[in-house]
Amino acid sequence: MPLPPQLTPEQRADALRKAAEARKQRAEIKEKLKLGTVTLKELLDKAPNDELVGKMKVASVLEALPGIGKVRSKKIMDSVGINETRRLQGLGAKQREKLLEEASRA
Repeated sequence: MPLPPQLTPEQRADALRKAAEARKQRAEIKEKLKLGTVTLKELLDKAPNDELVGKMKVASVLEALPGIGKVRSKKIMDSVGINETRRLQGLGAKQREKLLEEASRA
C-alpha cells in the first residue's frame, strides 16, 4: 500500500481548513433540507455540477429530510437499488427518478 504524500505543516493546515469548511457547508445544506428551504430535487439537479453537493452521500441526504431517519432511508435506498456508500453524483437518471418518487411517499 503506498504511503500518503508528505505534506509541509502549512499544506497540512490548509488541507484541514478546506476539509472543515466542506463539512460546515454540507451541514448547512442538510439543515436547509430539514427546514424545507432546499428540496431533494434541487440537490439532485445540482449534484453533477457542484462538487460539494455531488460528493454528499445519498444516505445522509435522505436522513436530513423531515420524517426520514436511518431505517426509512435504508428502506428507500434498498427499494431503489442504491448502495449505501453511493454519492449523489454517482446516481443514474432512473435512480434519481425512483429516489424522488420514493422520498416523496415517505
